[in-house]
Amino acid sequence: MFDRVKIFVKAGSGGDGSPHMRREMYVPHGGPDGGDGGRGGSVYLEADRHYNTLGMFAHKKHFKAESGGRGGRQRMQGKAGDDLVLKVPPGTLVRDADNDAILADLVNPGDRVMVARGGKGGLGNVHFATATKQAPQFAQKGEPGEERWIRLELKLIADVGLVGLPNAGKSTLLSVISRARPKIADYPFTTLEPQLGVVQRDDIDFVVADIPGLIEGAHAGAGLGHEFLRHIERTRLLVHLVDGSSQAGDPLQAYRQIRSELSLYAERLATVPEIVAVTKQDLPEAQELWPLLQSEFHVMGIEPLPISAVRHEGIDRLLDTIAGRLPELPPTPTFAPPAGEYKVFALPPDEDLEIVEEDDGFTVRGRKVERLMAMTDLSRPQAVDYLQTQLQRLGVTRALEKAGVRSGDIVRIGDEELVWE
Repeated sequence: MFDRVKIFVKAGSGGDGSPHMRREMYVPHGGPDGGDGGRGGSVYLEADRHYNTLGMFAHKKHFKAESGGRGGRQRMQGKAGDDLVLKVPPGTLVRDADNDAILADLVNPGDRVMVARGGKGGLGNVHFATATKQAPQFAQKGEPGEERWIRLELKLIADVGLVGLPNAGKSTLLSVISRARPKIADYPFTTLEPQLGVVQRDDIDFVVADIPGLIEGAHAGAGLGHEFLRHIERTRLLVHLVDGSSQAGDPLQAYRQIRSELSLYAERLATVPEIVAVTKQDLPEAQELWPLLQSEFHVMGIEPLPISAVRHEGIDRLLDTIAGRLPELPPTPTFAPPAGEYKVFALPPDEDLEIVEEDDGFTVRGRKVERLMAMTDLSRPQAVDYLQTQLQRLGVTRALEKAGVRSGDIVRIGDEELVWE
């Protein structure tokens, strides 16, 4: 099933700044003229209506955006790296694979989220010239691009969801009412992944999803219960297919079982509008049971519709009923997640500074200070002097002293280890 995948994304790193010094004939006081590096490309996910599965990620799992170009002489800025935009189906939920945090819920076509931010370009040496240091011999390195593992989960966006036990006739009905061509056979679990079909009825077009057959315990994950049930959450209307023949056992018990599984999985699913269709009316045993089933459903306040997808009987009435109900329903499910819980379209801001005491020293955490360290060329003494000044400005020096750092202690910032002096 290509409705849940895990992929690795890496943004492009920023280009290094240039430490170039201007040296020209007849220009006795050239000074620094190194340009800035270009920013790295970011990685985005964008919902695209032309996709309905995550199958494009079946074989390729790693994606990287372009890095920025190096700064040049005469203050020339490096070329910015191109962004990488990965297209996903509408209804894709994006999670950080490490902490399971929700990054975005891409519901509508065109929704976009940045999942890895491109690194900033390093500053050229022209930015570090001062009245006392007029010829800085260093520049910043480009900031590394962000990288992370993310999980993509597809929750189909469909107007109508077909539900029922295995072999209730969902795939057959979908093939009759739309141009979808699901695999159909007379055994349970023929459909192992949801199928979508577009239905045109009068002036109304609507999307129908064939949700694979549910079994007892599906709400607790039995079989592929969770995989299937989450696709029902975003449908506006349910068409509950009940096998009207005696071959599948008690039809009324089957109906109650599915209703129970829906409500146990999520209480809001119990309130989704529903149309009940009793299938396989081309079979003699189904025709014989129909009067009793109709009477029993009436007792429950339900007006069932008898249909035979094989003979195309009752299909027009079913489609007319669906087309009549949909305009009355809200365009988005009333049971959608609360605002602010899912629809997130920006990465979290810089976190606060954190000092962690280890057995052999201290670790400094924080996006700003880690970025500063990653962009510092520690091979150049002037760059190290600048780093110390910035650590004081960011409050790192004071925080370490407050934590008890002593001369000779190891201080880790990002991927670097320093000896405190």
